Amino acid sequence: MSNGSNVGNGGIDLDGHRTSVTFHTANDLEERLFHEAERKCLANVRDFAGRDVLVEGAGYEKVWLETQPMGGEMYARRNVEVGLNNQLIFMDCQRDDGRLPGAIERLADGSIEPQYRQFQGFCFAEPALNMYYLTGRSDDYLHRLYDVLRRFDAYMWATRDSDGDGCLEAWCQYDTGEDHAMRFRDAPLNWPAAEPPEGYAAVPIASMDFMGYSYASRAVLSRICRIAGHLEESVEWQRRADEVLARMRDYLWDDARGAYFDRDREHRVMPELIHNTLRTMYWGAIAPDMAERFVDEHLTNPEEFWTPMPLPSVAANDPLFRNVPTNNWSGQAEALTYQRAIAALERYGYQRLIPLLGERLMRAIGPECVFVQQYDPFTARPSICEGQGGSDAYGPAMLSVLEYCACMHGVRIQGERVLWGSYGDAACEYEQTWGERRFALRSDGTYAEGLADGRRVFRVPVGTRVVTDYEGTVIRADSLL
Repeated sequence: MSNGSNVGNGGIDLDGHRTSVTFHTANDLEERLFHEAERKCLANVRDFAGRDVLVEGAGYEKVWLETQPMGGEMYARRNVEVGLNNQLIFMDCQRDDGRLPGAIERLADGSIEPQYRQFQGFCFAEPALNMYYLTGRSDDYLHRLYDVLRRFDAYMWATRDSDGDGCLEAWCQYDTGEDHAMRFRDAPLNWPAAEPPEGYAAVPIASMDFMGYSYASRAVLSRICRIAGHLEESVEWQRRADEVLARMRDYLWDDARGAYFDRDREHRVMPELIHNTLRTMYWGAIAPDMAERFVDEHLTNPEEFWTPMPLPSVAANDPLFRNVPTNNWSGQAEALTYQRAIAALERYGYQRLIPLLGERLMRAIGPECVFVQQYDPFTARPSICEGQGGSDAYGPAMLSVLEYCACMHGVRIQGERVLWGSYGDAACEYEQTWGERRFALRSDGTYAEGLADGRRVFRVPVGTRVVTDYEGTVIRADSLL
C-alpha cells in the first residue's frame, strides 16, 4: 500500500505530504500499547472499491460517519492517503438532496453500498478541514468540502425539525450512535423513511447532538470562507452558527443543573444526565461559561462522570444508568468517548484533563493490549465479549491510545499550528514526519525540547503543552499539570 499514490485521491498530489510517526518511551506499558495499536490498526485498513480506508474494526466492518472521518484524520499522521480517503468516501456518497450516509459497507463483490438508514453521528467537519492542511491545501478540495457541508446543513434543517420548534431531531437510536441506550425508550434502531416516526414514547427527540451537527457544519463553513478570503460570507456563516447555539441555550440548556438535556416528542425535558454535553464541546456547540459549569459540576464529579474509569455514557448516579457490558450506551465508558474527549477538552482549555484520561484508558487496556469498545466505569475492566465492539482491534480504542500518546509525549499538526505535549517522568522521544518536515519532541522526564527540522525551538519543564507554527515559533504554552 503506497502512502503517495494518487489513485482515488480526488486529484490531490500526496507525494510531498507522506507521513510517519516514531515513538519510544521508558514507560513499558505505553511503549507496548503504542506499538500494538499501530500494528493492529494496519489490519483495519481495507480496500473499498479501489480506495484504501480505515474501518472501525472489532466486528464493525464498515466506515461510519460518527467515527471514521475523525479516525482517518488521526491515522493520517501515519498514512495521509488513508486519512484523506476516509473523508472523500463520504463526500463521494453524498446524495443529491445533501444527506451524507451514516455508514458505507463493502459488499462481497468489492463494490460499496452507502447506507442512509440513520445519521450515525457526525465527526466529520473539523477532521475533513484538517485534511485540507495535511494534504497541501487544495483549493478544489476546500471548495468541495464547502459544498458538502452547506448541502448537509440545508438537508438537516429541511427535514429534521418536523414540529417547527427550531431544534433539530433524532428519530432513532442510531441517529446519534447511542446503540440500545435506554433513554430512547421504544425508539426504532434505525429509520430510513423521510417522514418522522409516529407512535413512539420519545422520538422525535429535540437533540443536542443534531444541533451540534449543524453548529459544527456552520462554524467550519465560516472558517472555509475565511480561508478563501470571503470575509463577509464567513461572518454570515458564523452568525448562523451562533443562532444554533442561542437556540440550544434557550431550549436545551438547564441553567439550574448546568448541562444540556434533550426534549421528547411532547417537548418534555428528558431528565437523564448523559455525557452528550461533552459531545457538544467536541462540536463547539456550547458557550465557554456553560462548558465550565458542565466540566466543574459534572464531568469531574466522581459520583457522576469522573468514576474510577471516567466518562460513563450516563452519570453513574442517574436512575437510568445501567452497567451493561455489551454494546450499549446506557452506562459503560466508551472508547469512542475517549477519542472525542481530546478535541472537546482542548477546545475549552481543559488540556490538564487529557493526560489523566489517557493514563486511565491505558491502564484499563493493560499489557494484554486487547482493544475493545467498552469499559466498566467502577472496575475499569474491559468488556471483552463476542460480537461487535467486544472483540480485539476496536479502532477508537487503538486510535485513542495513539492520540493520547501524541498529546502527552509528542506532536500533532492541526491547521496552521503544531501542538507539542510533554507529560510524565519517563524518558521518551516522538517524531512526526510530514513530507520534508520533521517535528520531534524529546524528554528526559524533567525537561522536554522540541525540534523543528532538527533545530531546537524550545525547552520547557515536563508538564507543558506548547503551540508553535510550522517553523517552531512559540505561540503559547500551557500547563498540563
